[in-house]
Amino acid sequence: MTDRPSMTAEYMALFRALETSRPHASRLFVDRDAAIFLGGWRKWLYRMAGVRPGRLIVESLLDRQSPGARAAGIARTKWIDEEAAAALETAGQLVLLGAGFDMRAFRLPQAARADTFELDHPGTSVAKRTILKSAYRTPPERIRYLEIDFNRQSIAEVLLRGGYDITRPACWIWEGVTNYLTEDAVDRSLRQIANTSAAGSILLFTYVERAVLNHPENYFGAPKLMARLQSYGEPWTFGLHPDEVAAYVAKRGFRLLKNVGVKEVWQRTGRSATGTRGYEFYRLASARVGS
Repeated sequence: MTDRPSMTAEYMALFRALETSRPHASRLFVDRDAAIFLGGWRKWLYRMAGVRPGRLIVESLLDRQSPGARAAGIARTKWIDEEAAAALETAGQLVLLGAGFDMRAFRLPQAARADTFELDHPGTSVAKRTILKSAYRTPPERIRYLEIDFNRQSIAEVLLRGGYDITRPACWIWEGVTNYLTEDAVDRSLRQIANTSAAGSILLFTYVERAVLNHPENYFGAPKLMARLQSYGEPWTFGLHPDEVAAYVAKRGFRLLKNVGVKEVWQRTGRSATGTRGYEFYRLASARVGS
């Protein structure tokens, strides 16, 4: 990763902003702050989507340019929103690992009573705080922004310095991160999360199927995506086989609860009739700390 803000974080903000611009009856979630993170042609696309004909053009353009990306981004946001809302009914802390331009600490009603810790690469973390300040969005004291290099620094040490309480259950969100890390970094991070979490803590995370790393040609939308990520300087480096996830997380202190694909989540929304579909290699999982 470079010192500039993550390009993939801005694309996710675009997908969330476009979904929010849809009519109330058809949108799957609301993220009214997503648009403040958009720049250049992405901001122009969002403005164009303010009217229905423009939105249809923009969605079609994005789906042709990056097949599967928009549906995957929307599906994973909806699924994590719902799982996080449920976890925060009992967890008093929210930890966002690789937070990007995620605004769940602001927009989820259940997060309003949780102490939130947003950990991210310095470039993206600084950019997020700068944009929030320029948009007059002052974060409440319960939200703390912590800079970290996941490949080199300890999650536990960074969190404890930031005021995290290891005696209170937490909801951890690790969205869109594992695929950019080394195998050692993922292993180390999971063990640190488990060792830093009170009983009952929940981890929500995403991962990609390992086979897509070496054979993207076998998956819908993968060749274009992998080429684009390479051009951003943000290539994928880690994946898992779905059948091995339960044993993988168990070895690191978790009990797997759910393990689903974004394509399946997208289909459940009832929007698949449009011909749009999410990445079949992108997956979502939840796990509880302990056996």
